[in-house]
Amino acid sequence: MANDKPEVIELSEDNSTLEEGCLSIPGHTADVSRPDWIKLRFTDIKGKEQQIKAEGLLAACIQHEIDHLNGILFIDHISKLKRDIIWRKVLKEARQT
Repeated sequence: MANDKPEVIELSEDNSTLEEGCLSIPGHTADVSRPDWIKLRFTDIKGKEQQIKAEGLLAACIQHEIDHLNGILFIDHISKLKRDIIWRKVLKEARQT
């Protein structure tokens, strides 16, 4: 993918849960539920329109990156309680450095 506006064509109705982390919140992970597969359309580096169906880990990675384009972090997909626990740890680590 080369463009910053991939178009999601279709998402699986079934979800899988995988452990995700991100350099935006280094050292922290959480289980995130996402659709099993995703179909999307995008423009490649040669300017040609492409379409793919990604499954499993690749599908989760693509959805994670599309979330970034929309200002969403992996922790936005977890419960408020779990998110608050992670943020408390992040703030504690920041105070210790």
